Amino acid sequence: MEGREHGGRNDLSGTVHGPAVQAHTVHGGIHFRTETAPEHQPPWQLPPSVRITDRAAELSALERYRAHSGEDGHPTLAAVSGLGGVGKTAMALAWLNTLRPHFPGGQLYADLGTHSPGGPADPGEVVGHFLRALGVPAPQVPAAFAERSALYRSLTAERRLVVLLDDAASAAQVRPLLPGGRSVTAVTSRWRMPGLTVDGCYAVHLEPLALEAAVELLEATLADGRVAAEPDEARALVELCAGLPLAVRVAGALLAARPRRGITTMVHALAEEHDRLEALTIEGDHNVRAALDVSYRGLPRDAARLYRLLGLHPGSEFGGRVATAVLGEDAAGPLDLLHDANLLTDVGDEHTGEERYRFHDLVRLHALAKAGEVESAEERAAALRRIADHYLATATRAEKIIDPQHLTMRRDYGPGPVVTADVGDDEVGALNWLERELPNLMAVIRGARPAGFATVGWQLTDAMWPLFLRRKFYEQWRAAHAEGRAAAQELGDAEAECRMLTSGGIGELGMESPERALEMFEQSARAFRAIGNELGYARTLNYQGLAHQRLGRPDRAAEFFADAASELSRCGDHRASGLARFNLADIALTRGLPREAIVGAAAAYTTLAEAGDSYNAARAAILLGRAHLAVGLLDQAEDQLSLALTTLRATAADYETARALGSLAALAEQRGQADLARTRCREALDLYESAGRSRSADAEAARTLLGQLEGPAGE
Repeated sequence: MEGREHGGRNDLSGTVHGPAVQAHTVHGGIHFRTETAPEHQPPWQLPPSVRITDRAAELSALERYRAHSGEDGHPTLAAVSGLGGVGKTAMALAWLNTLRPHFPGGQLYADLGTHSPGGPADPGEVVGHFLRALGVPAPQVPAAFAERSALYRSLTAERRLVVLLDDAASAAQVRPLLPGGRSVTAVTSRWRMPGLTVDGCYAVHLEPLALEAAVELLEATLADGRVAAEPDEARALVELCAGLPLAVRVAGALLAARPRRGITTMVHALAEEHDRLEALTIEGDHNVRAALDVSYRGLPRDAARLYRLLGLHPGSEFGGRVATAVLGEDAAGPLDLLHDANLLTDVGDEHTGEERYRFHDLVRLHALAKAGEVESAEERAAALRRIADHYLATATRAEKIIDPQHLTMRRDYGPGPVVTADVGDDEVGALNWLERELPNLMAVIRGARPAGFATVGWQLTDAMWPLFLRRKFYEQWRAAHAEGRAAAQELGDAEAECRMLTSGGIGELGMESPERALEMFEQSARAFRAIGNELGYARTLNYQGLAHQRLGRPDRAAEFFADAASELSRCGDHRASGLARFNLADIALTRGLPREAIVGAAAAYTTLAEAGDSYNAARAAILLGRAHLAVGLLDQAEDQLSLALTTLRATAADYETARALGSLAALAEQRGQADLARTRCREALDLYESAGRSRSADAEAARTLLGQLEGPAGE
């Protein structure tokens, strides 16, 4: 795929799935597949349940409320509030996971991140995530928040779903995420949410566990007879934990790791910590903090260091290789110890085998505080840089797999070591890694300049180009490039700033902001000219032409494409010159000048084929076929269109394949082959739908032709 400063402007308004070779202007989504895609399966996103005790009354009340709501035909909305560590999420999962047989529409989960380092999740991003989970192809996810919300409500109106909105900040954050129909939604928050009462919310406030229930949880955690042997000490221990399940589990995990240690030893240690933790800032969590301090002191040195440094991670969830990056050496053993001590939760995918871990927000804050106490500023900065380099290096690796032609600019790393994650060796796996890590990648970009490594800000943005281009995360596209440009300006790096302007401008075109895109392309052109970069300047001519074309100025666009073709050829970038000639021929055909289009498209085809760009050569063949069709040269048109169709089918490029089929349908209609024309129209319309371009002008033309063929005159 060609983008910006390396041989042509690339403009997608759809997405790409699977193996792809793509360059220059693409007006629709491309779905590359090697076999028929399976029917979309319902999402089952809820984390697994954990053991809970003494919540029978709350669970029964929730179930009675659900049954009553269901009888009335209303959705079920429940909010569970309470202190950090009291077990809100555990209880919600215990309830919701029992409902799976009754709600075949699936389960949706979102961590709304009230206490995450990056701040609360944006509802628009969450709705986009939900839409994709419900089977909406990425190019069909609306860019506007209001449209996303409307589509989400429509999709869920007849679907029986379970939704968990975890760690919510406010009713306003929650409300756009509520599904339609007779679904069940649970919200967890440290805050009571009276604002949701207008939505029919049933509120449950969790108190800490009663004494005997907390003892039962401790006994289940230990499972070795010590609670029965030391009942008084067990009661004293859970009292010091104030009945908070997180504190009980942490204390129990530490004891479980030391089978010869008596409970009374833990009681003494925890009692001492209480006296020191009263002044901590988060009200009500000092019991958890005390348990965490005791557990932390029992960690081996390498595990304790890993714990502290992981607290620097900008997100609450991360892959297992992050731990290795943080330590700068193999971290499997220390990571297992942190998991065994209940300081990390394993949230890995059992189907893919991927290791992933999550911090409870209180645990992360505790780890961060310990890092501030123990690690020097230099050590903290070095660890944070290793984390940033991990994401930069892995994103760059994914970028090379997805779009090997894109990487033309440097990558700067710290002293290392630089550790990468496994993103697989195919485009889908690499894209999936980028999407899964998007919150962490954005957090690294936002934090790069304040942390003192501004280069990461623009270089990581640059590495994420294939994700933005193919899966259309427009809000993040705009935000990342704004931050990347600010980083480049801070560094005084004109080349990097131009990169941010051009790739950011392409995003603006995708967001239907051609005026803003044109302004960015013009700024980049001026900057390239100022630093004497003739090739960079020549490439911006093509981008400016596309912006003018989007603004309805074909004459002006043609001027830019002609200049781009000439200048790019002079600078030695013949492939990019061929793409500019293709754009010029496209405008000629639109203007009703098919013979001029034939000359330009033929030249573009030859150049692109010689450059090994089979995808864009096929696009040029479609244009050439359409131009021949316009002048009545049907045999030549069929040769070109059939050639293009064969190439595009091999790569499952839905949008361009549909365009070839639409033109072949028009050809068949002219020859009086009505049945063949109808078949090709229907196939083209199916492909336009899968590409998210069912409302495009080409799709409308195919729909109109099919209507004519199926009407009285065509029967």
